[in-house]
Amino acid sequence: MGLVIAVANQKGGVGKTTTAVNLAAALALEKRRTLLVDFDSQGSASSGVGVASAETPTVYDVLIGAVGASEALRHTDLAELDILPANRDLAGAEVELVSMDRRERQLGDRLRPIVGGYEFVIIDCPPSLGMLTLNALCCADAVLVPLQCEFYALEGLSALLNTLERVRQAYNPNLRLLGILLTMFDARTSLSRQIAEQVRAHFGREVFESVVPRNVRLGESPSHGVPVLLYDPTSKGAESYRLLAKELLNQLLTDDERGVSAGGRGEEAGVR
Repeated sequence: MGLVIAVANQKGGVGKTTTAVNLAAALALEKRRTLLVDFDSQGSASSGVGVASAETPTVYDVLIGAVGASEALRHTDLAELDILPANRDLAGAEVELVSMDRRERQLGDRLRPIVGGYEFVIIDCPPSLGMLTLNALCCADAVLVPLQCEFYALEGLSALLNTLERVRQAYNPNLRLLGILLTMFDARTSLSRQIAEQVRAHFGREVFESVVPRNVRLGESPSHGVPVLLYDPTSKGAESYRLLAKELLNQLLTDDERGVSAGGRGEEAGVR
C-alpha cells in the first residue's frame, strides 16, 4: 500500500498547497509513483498541475459515491504523477458527510481500491479542522505540517498538534507526525530566524532540515499550471522541494531499516 501523507494546517497562507503540489512533483521526479489528492474546494492543487476546475468528475463525486476513484483520476505532465482534482462542489461535502455512516472514513473507503497503485498519496487538506480534514487524517498514515516563519503561524501549531492527538486516540491510532516544514523563510529577517530557532529548539528532529524560502518562482508557477520543478527547475524553490523529497525518502528508508512502524514512530514523534 502507498504511504498516505496529509499536508495539513488549519491556518491558510502557510504554503500548504504549494508544498503538496511540489512535494508530489519532486517524488514523481524521483521515479516514485505518486497520487496528489486535491481535498480543498478552492481547487488550487488541481490548477497548479494544469487541471481545469470545470473538469469532472472530481474528488467530490468520488466522496459521495457517484463514481469510483479510478474514474476521476487525471494524468499530469509528469509521468509518475496523477491527481484526483477538486472544485467548488467539494464545499458541499462538509454538510453532506454529516448524515453518512462512517462519515469520517469516507475518503479512506473511496481511495482504498487505488492506493495500492502508488508509492505515495499526498492529500492537500483545506485550511480548517472540519469534516474534510478529519477524513484526510483518518485515512492518512502521516501528517506533514507546513509552518510559515511568522508568529501567528507558530501560535496555531499547538492547536493543530492537539487535534492530531485527538484524532489518533479516537479514530486512527497509527497516525504519526511525519514532520514540520518551515516555509516562506527569509534569512534576511530576524523574525524568520527566531521562529526557525524556536521551532527547532522545541520540536528537535521532528522539524525537516529542508527549508522552503520565500521565492518568486514558487508564486509564479501555479499561474502556468505546472509545479515549480517544471516551471523553473533551477530556482531556490524547486531546489528546496527536491531536497525535501530526498530527505523524506531517506527518513523512510532509515525507519524501515530500524523496523519502526507507523504507530511506533508516532510515539517517538510525540503524537500519542
